[in-house]
Amino acid sequence: MEPAKIMKYHILTGILLLGACSNTQDAAVEEGRSEAFGAEEWTQYRHSPDKNAVIDSGHEPLEYAALETEDEIRATPVVADGRLFIGNHNSGDIMAFDLTSGERIWEGKAPNWIHSETIYHEGTIYVGYGNRHFQENGIRGTGENGVMALDAENGEVLWQFETEGEVMPTPAIYEDHLYITTGDRHLYKIGLEEGSLVHQHELGSTISMSSPNIYEDTLYVGGSGPLPYTFYAYDLENDEMKWQTEFPEVVMGLDDVPPAISNGIIVTSALVLNEEEQTEHEIYAMDAKTGELLWKDNWGSGQPVINNKSGAPMIYEDTVFIASPKTKTYYAYDLQSGEQLWAYEDAAAKAAPVAYDGIVYFSNTEGRVIGMDIQSGEPVKEMTLGGTLAPSGPIIVNDTLFVGSQDGNVYIVPLSDFEDAAE
Repeated sequence: MEPAKIMKYHILTGILLLGACSNTQDAAVEEGRSEAFGAEEWTQYRHSPDKNAVIDSGHEPLEYAALETEDEIRATPVVADGRLFIGNHNSGDIMAFDLTSGERIWEGKAPNWIHSETIYHEGTIYVGYGNRHFQENGIRGTGENGVMALDAENGEVLWQFETEGEVMPTPAIYEDHLYITTGDRHLYKIGLEEGSLVHQHELGSTISMSSPNIYEDTLYVGGSGPLPYTFYAYDLENDEMKWQTEFPEVVMGLDDVPPAISNGIIVTSALVLNEEEQTEHEIYAMDAKTGELLWKDNWGSGQPVINNKSGAPMIYEDTVFIASPKTKTYYAYDLQSGEQLWAYEDAAAKAAPVAYDGIVYFSNTEGRVIGMDIQSGEPVKEMTLGGTLAPSGPIIVNDTLFVGSQDGNVYIVPLSDFEDAAE
């Protein structure tokens, strides 16, 4: 691990600054919130089971800026304990930025792509690595694959756990263990401290990018081949499968989508074939206790999509928000009934959105973030950034939106900087 280098920090306007004066920080401490900017813990993909990554640590927003990295970003930036952690897709570079100064405080390198978030727990970050290419034996992930733990202060590698297949999904923490789903069709349970294998379970499905969701002592994840595509619920207390639901009509995508869960309902999406042998995009809601399909909807066909073919859902206030890259449409559904509340056509979007203060923010492949009125589905805010925005989506921390881009930047945008959407 190399020592911290001269920062590569490009400011678009102004300077990056924690606008939290001492009075604000004192108030945050009095209210029991973290004194450092961001989350105290970040233990799974997009922070929480509903995938609405909104954090309030009692600080003022940051100013508009960008953090320059070494390569493409396809993961969600993780903002915890006053720092931002991010990895690069192609190069495997991984780095931490101090959010007070904007400096890159350390950087290192994984043995393969980083598509995973760098989750944070008690001063350590954990990140998976691997690629989407297939070995001759059908295992997904060529070269080195696995997960690594690094000291969040200096980037020192604490341990590495190697796997036969890729670990592109974000790991998840439950009690004292790290769980990873892989391209070698296994679920691994690893000790947090030393990185040793505690238990492994053969799922039988390849997991591409469906980051596991931990909700009420159960791990949920979608898998692909060998057929049929299957969705799994794994009991973390007893290390055994609780249930699994097969989707024989699905031909792709279920293994790419990190599911969202709220109020005992799981939401995911996938692609099926129609009579003309064209793929169509569908959304599914399942009972978290039984795996029973509660409702679904079909959005029809559309343009062919390269990679990340299914949209990732997010749940906020009993409403499901999801974008379809295939139909180029943003959707809102009632979580309980499955009633479609609204739909809005725009540029292709693959990422889970984020909702806050009556607005849901979608990021798309044209480098724009669109803020939609949660009730009406009308665009009310917008901001043009750069590149193809990451398929993992934006987050909001202290009234500041963070989103990665395939142009190599993490964009930092105070919500007050968003412009009113053009009519």
